[in-house]
Amino acid sequence: MKNSIIRRVVILGALATMGILAIQTYWVLQTWDIKEKEFHQTVYIALQKVALNLAEVNGSTLPYENLINQRTSNYYVVNINDEIDANLLLHYLKQEFQSLALETSFDYGIYDCSSDKMVYGDYISFGAPSKKEDKEPETLLPKYEGFDYYFGIRFPDKRSYILGTMWLIVFFSALLFLAIFFFIYSMFVILRQKRLSEMQKDFINNMTHEFKTPISTIGISADVFINDEDIKKNERLSRYANIIRDQNKRLNSQVEKVLQLARIERDNFRLNLERLDLHELLIHILHNTEVNAARQNGELTSTLLASNTLIEADKTHLTNILYNLLDNALKYCQDIPVIHVSTVEEEGKIVLSISDQGVGIPKEFHSKVFDKFYRIPTGNVHNVKGFGLGLFYIKNICNAHGWRIQLDSKEKEGTTIKIYIRRPEKVKKWRFAFYEMFPAFKPSVSEE
Repeated sequence: MKNSIIRRVVILGALATMGILAIQTYWVLQTWDIKEKEFHQTVYIALQKVALNLAEVNGSTLPYENLINQRTSNYYVVNINDEIDANLLLHYLKQEFQSLALETSFDYGIYDCSSDKMVYGDYISFGAPSKKEDKEPETLLPKYEGFDYYFGIRFPDKRSYILGTMWLIVFFSALLFLAIFFFIYSMFVILRQKRLSEMQKDFINNMTHEFKTPISTIGISADVFINDEDIKKNERLSRYANIIRDQNKRLNSQVEKVLQLARIERDNFRLNLERLDLHELLIHILHNTEVNAARQNGELTSTLLASNTLIEADKTHLTNILYNLLDNALKYCQDIPVIHVSTVEEEGKIVLSISDQGVGIPKEFHSKVFDKFYRIPTGNVHNVKGFGLGLFYIKNICNAHGWRIQLDSKEKEGTTIKIYIRRPEKVKKWRFAFYEMFPAFKPSVSEE
């Protein structure tokens, strides 16, 4: 993954995360304010009913204003204007709180004007037995100088009670923080994997470049051996010299493939586009491949029906992918290779098909065969050698040209690979948009 893409992912992810956090924080605070107002309104209603009940029992009259005074966020005093029976007060408090579903712990006290002190009542916890607090009344419930006969109510667990009514938003907030944690962790893993991937790529690239010199030396030495008159006279040495040359070419081909893929991934890959005749190129490639098919007693046929075969492509890379596809058809045959190559015109495109009657690819592996280094598992049997780079290279070259590649394969029935090649006049608009998004693939030479 490119550094620019990772930077965009991190920046956009961070902005999205901060935006979601800001919105979530806003809604949590708004919900808290609403729930707190609901709590105060419920307390006011309950205490007002308690005051009315006590006034009715005592036959007294309640003050018209300033009946309930909120001293702190969780402490209220109620002006009764008459003496208060502690047992009756507790009965009405429990009754009204339960009727309004205000089931949270509270403690209460009654002002004694004779001693000018708050007489502590009790600590009431719904669902738990009451317990007497062993504290001085003054430290528990403060006095209020404005009333003569009043009682005080305090809700020590008010915050916990409000949070309990907000359980759903608290749950979703916890999920949000969990998602943010996994996003940060994922970014850390991606960056770490990228560093490891870059180290691996550097190692492979350096290793393959180091291979180039000995491969060239071996190739030159093999040619010297093959052309030597004494070696030519010795059939055994001549055969071994040819084996060395052929295997050296195969090794060089694999190294070149690794280097080409490295250039694609490192943004210094360029297409050298030119106008060429697809059929002319195909006939040349098929002629060369027929020799290899004949060695295996195979059959290579073609049906080239497309009429307008002028295309715009990188000749080197197009030749490589065609040889790759034909080579795969030869390698993955069941007994003898049976290969058919065809071209047709379809909706303004040239459809190039390469079919074989080989081992085929199981359906569950269709989505993976174009992945880098992927090879279809065959247990401990490795009849066909390779690195799993061929189809990955073919897919990338087709993408760079703006061509679509399609795989149709059934196990033990064969494989058909189709390449949908755009005509030159239809490529221009597509290329402009593609190169804007992926400038690494912009060709160094373009003949319009």
